[in-house]
Amino acid sequence: QVQLVESGGGLVQPGGSLRLSCAASNLVFIRQYTMAWYRQAPGKQRELVAAVNSGGITNYADSVKGRFTISRDYAKITVYLQMNGLKPEDTAVYYCNAKWTPTPHREYDYWGQGTQVTVSS
Repeated sequence: QVQLVESGGGLVQPGGSLRLSCAASNLVFIRQYTMAWYRQAPGKQRELVAAVNSGGITNYADSVKGRFTISRDYAKITVYLQMNGLKPEDTAVYYCNAKWTPTPHREYDYWGQGTQVTVSS
């Protein structure tokens, strides 16, 4: 059974930094997956924060560009989200996602349980 386990969340002051980790297990063909971080704040929809595809191309939400960096370590089967210059509006539950669509009729889509990030003084 595929598992994505996030860690690294917590309470941080505005301007601070956190690094989130997402460790994947039992994920076959992991190099084919697009790995992403999403977040969901109270009363809001889940939104894409950052993603890195199988070719290493990254994509960021406009609100985090220049502050957050997504990376993946194939040897450790882990994806990271380095978050710098944190703002109160970054407060949310952050979710790790792994997605692969090998054919138009087949999609593999997995989620972690989420980790809370709170930015407050």
